[in-house]
Amino acid sequence: MNQGKFVFAQIVEFLPQRIFDKFVNQYNGNKYIKHFTCWNQLLCMVFGQLTNRDSLRDLIVAINAHEGKSYHLGFGKSITRSNLAKANENKKQDYPEKLRRVKFYDKETNRTFVFLSNNFELSAEEIAYLYKNRWQVELFLSGSNNT
Repeated sequence: MNQGKFVFAQIVEFLPQRIFDKFVNQYNGNKYIKHFTCWNQLLCMVFGQLTNRDSLRDLIVAINAHEGKSYHLGFGKSITRSNLAKANENKKQDYPEKLRRVKFYDKETNRTFVFLSNNFELSAEEIAYLYKNRWQVELFLSGSNNT
């Protein structure tokens, strides 16, 4: 049992920080960064997603409400709207050039779903299964935010 840890900190423990840091180093993501690293930015954005924030301003208000806990939540220091906006703006956005269109018919709901994926190795059923499970997580998190 995780006594004394915030729920957010417990969720973050499942994120593979070493693998994330490997990619950050590979692409020099923390180059010229003093305090607000890519990891801190990721945690802020995950916090915003999990707490259903509507805007950057809304996210900063929520983070500032937990200012005394920001170290334990992993946010780091110097979290301001301008710092987070600059971090989001300065990160190079590499989108895959090739996307695969996957069409899947669900017999249970009698509906057809279309997904875009950059994964060309998995079958259409596997991709649909991943999206379905991701959607279940989204529904669970949105339901937990409303309580």
